[in-house]
Amino acid sequence: MQKGNIGVTTENIFPVIKKFLYSDHEIFLREMVSNAVDATQKLKTLAQQGEFKGEEGDLTVHVSLDKDKGTITISDRGIGMTEEEIDKYINQIAFSGVNDFLEKYKDNANNIIGHFGLGFYSSFMVSKKVEIITKSYKDGAKAVKWSCDGSPAYEIDEAEKEDRGSDIILYIDDDCKEFLEKEKIQQLLNKYCKFMAVPVAFGKKQEWSSEKKEMVDTDKDNVINDVEPLWTKAPSTLKDEDYKSFYRTLYPMHDEPMFWIHLNVDYPFNLTGILYFPRIKSNIDLQRNKIQLYCNQVFVTDQVEGIVPEFLTLLHGVIDSPDIPLNVSRSYLQSDREVKKISTYITKKVADRLQAIFKEDRKGYEEKWDDLKLFINYGMLSEESFYDKAKDFALLKDTEDKYFTFDEYKTLIESAQKDKDGNLIYLYATDKDEQYSYIQAAKDKGYSVLLLDGQLDVPAIQMLEQKFEKSRFTRVDSDIIDRLIVKDDAPKSNLSEDESANLSQVFRSQMPKIEKTEFVVEVQSLGDQQRPVVITQNEWMRRMKEMSRFQQGMNFYAQMPDSLNLVLNSDHPLVKRVLDDCKQNTEEALKPIEAELKGQEARLAAIRQQQDKKKPEELTQDDKDMKAETEKAVEEQKQKKQDVLNNFAAKNDIVHQLIDLALLQNGMLKGEALDKFLKRSVDLIK
Repeated sequence: MQKGNIGVTTENIFPVIKKFLYSDHEIFLREMVSNAVDATQKLKTLAQQGEFKGEEGDLTVHVSLDKDKGTITISDRGIGMTEEEIDKYINQIAFSGVNDFLEKYKDNANNIIGHFGLGFYSSFMVSKKVEIITKSYKDGAKAVKWSCDGSPAYEIDEAEKEDRGSDIILYIDDDCKEFLEKEKIQQLLNKYCKFMAVPVAFGKKQEWSSEKKEMVDTDKDNVINDVEPLWTKAPSTLKDEDYKSFYRTLYPMHDEPMFWIHLNVDYPFNLTGILYFPRIKSNIDLQRNKIQLYCNQVFVTDQVEGIVPEFLTLLHGVIDSPDIPLNVSRSYLQSDREVKKISTYITKKVADRLQAIFKEDRKGYEEKWDDLKLFINYGMLSEESFYDKAKDFALLKDTEDKYFTFDEYKTLIESAQKDKDGNLIYLYATDKDEQYSYIQAAKDKGYSVLLLDGQLDVPAIQMLEQKFEKSRFTRVDSDIIDRLIVKDDAPKSNLSEDESANLSQVFRSQMPKIEKTEFVVEVQSLGDQQRPVVITQNEWMRRMKEMSRFQQGMNFYAQMPDSLNLVLNSDHPLVKRVLDDCKQNTEEALKPIEAELKGQEARLAAIRQQQDKKKPEELTQDDKDMKAETEKAVEEQKQKKQDVLNNFAAKNDIVHQLIDLALLQNGMLKGEALDKFLKRSVDLIK
């Protein structure tokens, strides 16, 4: 028997491994099975080279559980180890046998996984004791048993073992008993070993026994993995159904993908994989982390932000590459120039694939656009280089469900939708039903209206305004139709200043109190064919509020109330009627008030003119009191005037009806206010 200490520089190597080296204890099973697969692949390589002339036989790796003994055993029929090799590769941490082997057989090595020589020691994360019983494939080799209890001390002794290969026996620690549950091991094997390149068996297949009325074991191994997953096969040999079936294997609960990209590159790096375009309309965050990263068919992680650009994390599928640099635990990507090259390559392949689909089957591409739009907008917003490619296959959809490239749409609207300053105005709606009347008003003017109802459309608008020359996006309800695209100077109102002010006050006084909403009333001459009252919302302010949902630092806008404009059309007969009724019902009451108001305003103007000639320190207390008293008198008369107008407005059904119609058009009339409107409508019809 040989005894010794493992060649490490510190007595504390095992606590380090147990707590810090590996991000998750469950990875131990991946590492153990990976080592068994490595040993098996080495044997296959030696057989191909003619250096192993024996029978390969069944090369299945077996994982077995003994709950009574508290052990997990991983067995292979690979190359095994001699006592000297155990001393070199097990007792000297970080001196990996894989590196030596790869150097010797670099041109024909079968998917050797490990690069660090530390994988075996992950077993001590969950084990109080580990045994290796191994026998080398070499002629005359003797079986050897190595054991270690989690300290640097180990023992090597002779052992009995008929066949070549290794059995790794893990005596599971008391605080890790969950790993002795069959369901847990099945789950981990399915997660990490599902596509390893050598068959991996866990237990026996089961079938229903009508005699015992339960599932019973058969004599067939329960192989848990597919040794030739779809991404390892040549695309020319595969059909659409193969890709769809593989997608269902990866994501059983997901809708069918729209299409996919089969990656296969061997220069300047090795990379294979299949990326699927899922159907995404919203909820970006729920769709992330669906790409699985493999290293020679061994699962590494589904956190792939480091290897693919952020917007590509919306894709689903598999990437497999031995060239992606990992840290020693194979759990995290390391930043590297090679990663950047791979990222750039994947972006290019995605863009090329989208361009090809667009050219080959535009109709089919348009049918998928609503699902694709979020992904492409995200890409254009986050990657400048992707915008340069995507601008040729990104689409704009109008409210009639017609699709256009950027250039096509510009050509369509160029003649009709330029304002007086030469800016091209892109009109858009975000909801066809809610904004129907505004859309219709634009169409009646001969304008086209886009439908931009996606999760990232508002940020995309900001970007496109910067990319498109002399162009601006304006929502159809952001202003009255004649001011959406200003062709000429606005017509002068036919009302006097006093009439406009009185009319504004009449309507302003009856506007409802809506939480976080402010109304600004204005009078415009719009023609007798336009609506009497229209509610609009300033494009810039609304857009800033919407952008605050996406960008940090814009919370100021989110807190501000919605500012809406109530535009009164002074040319409309109903508005004229309100004004006429107002004159008839308030003229007598307003005459003395307006006379007094004008007198007080004239007096205040004279006082201000006189006092402006003096320095502040020259003003006497009498001067200040006289000014304050006159200002108070002016405000009192203004309030009296408002009270008269407000009393008229409160009793005028047409004022309330016009306001409610405008609110109803914008989905803002609810509850008691809606009930009053309905009753008033019936009364007006009688």
